[in-house]
Amino acid sequence: MAKKLIIIMVNTDPRNGEELGAPFFQATVAAAMDYEVEVVCTATAGRLMKKGVAEKLVVKAGSPKTVYDFIKDAHDAGVKFYCCSPNLDLFDMTEDDLIPECEGIVGGAKVIEEIMEDDSARVLTY
Repeated sequence: MAKKLIIIMVNTDPRNGEELGAPFFQATVAAAMDYEVEVVCTATAGRLMKKGVAEKLVVKAGSPKTVYDFIKDAHDAGVKFYCCSPNLDLFDMTEDDLIPECEGIVGGAKVIEEIMEDDSARVLTY
C-alpha cells in the first residue's frame, strides 16, 4: 500500500486561480489521512513559493481565503512544500524569497529518483 503522495505542480498556472484549490486541498486531505505528502512546485507554479505571490491570489473571486491560506492549511496538516531549483533563476528568486512553508529547493534528479525508487509513493500532477 502506498504511504506517500508526491504532488507535482507543473501545469498549474497561478494566473488562473480556479486551478489552485484542488492540489492544495487534496494535499491537505492526504496529510490528514496520515500519508506523507510532498508538493513540488515547478515551472509557472513555482511562483507560488515566492513570498507575496500566493497572498494576492484567490481560488474564487470574492473569497476571503487566499491561496496562501490553502498553502498554510496544508503545511499545518503536515504537507512539505518544495521549489524546483530552476525556478530561482526563472523568477529571479533566492532562497530568502521563499515562503516559510517551503522546506527548500529540489532538483529534477531528486524528484525523479524519489518517484522511481520509492515503491510506496504515488504521484499526482497538476
